[in-house]
Amino acid sequence: MARGVFLVVAYLSLLAFPSRSENPNPINATAYDKLQDGGFPIGLLPAGVVAYSLNRTSGDFSVDLGGECRVTLPPDNYLASYSKRVTGNLVAGRISALDGIQVRAFFRWWSITGIRSSGEDIVFEVGPASAKYPSRNFDQSLDCEGHNPRTASS
Repeated sequence: MARGVFLVVAYLSLLAFPSRSENPNPINATAYDKLQDGGFPIGLLPAGVVAYSLNRTSGDFSVDLGGECRVTLPPDNYLASYSKRVTGNLVAGRISALDGIQVRAFFRWWSITGIRSSGEDIVFEVGPASAKYPSRNFDQSLDCEGHNPRTASS
């Protein structure tokens, strides 16, 4: 009898706590969690991530937004453009080989090639130049301007 009760409890616990490979949670929450695990605020990605992949060994990642996305970044109101897929390499405190994010400054578009977490600041790398902003400016993900990427065609 005790063994039967144990098996029922074990079975119910498997239903209540599924394994990570069968994660019922939305992928967008996990993508933002991975950013935070790397030491970054979630606002580096716009709202509406539809899929992501991360190689835990190498740190290589891709994030799918479901469509191109533009947001106005705080605090200087720079316009940023995200491709429908953003790729790079994420290791603790550093995102390198970044592709798919551009920012408009000084009348032209610049590709953001890397991002570093530096204490309470975030440092954006644009080729040989960089710009530092308080990480608290990116505590929340911004909605894409003009459309919802979740409903954009792939």
